[in-house]
Amino acid sequence: MADETLARAGLHFDELNKIRVLEPEISQQTGELKEECKDFVDKIGDFQTIVGTFIEVVDNVAKEVEKEKMKAIGSRNLLKSITKQREAQQQQLQALITERKMQQERLRIQYEALLKEESEQNEFIEQFILQK
Repeated sequence: MADETLARAGLHFDELNKIRVLEPEISQQTGELKEECKDFVDKIGDFQTIVGTFIEVVDNVAKEVEKEKMKAIGSRNLLKSITKQREAQQQQLQALITERKMQQERLRIQYEALLKEESEQNEFIEQFILQK
């Protein structure tokens, strides 16, 4: 009965017979909630650690990908440059071939002209010898 009177006044006894303002059930639920909150905060801390590690790993991978991307772009540009150099070299060689063919043709014509002149001179010499 004294317990009921105290309960109406908002006072309660706990398991150690100490006077409390909260009901024992509410006090127990509050303690459980406190433990759950502590567990939740610990789990959030673990999650933040994992997320921090994950972000660090992703950043490192992104840096490596960017570095490899730049290497690939450099290699592609170098390949294009080499291709253009080879095309230019090929054009130079084609021009040199054309120039040499023209020189060969000029020399062939000159050779034929010299052969004709030699033939004419040989004929002249033969006629000169025959006239003596």
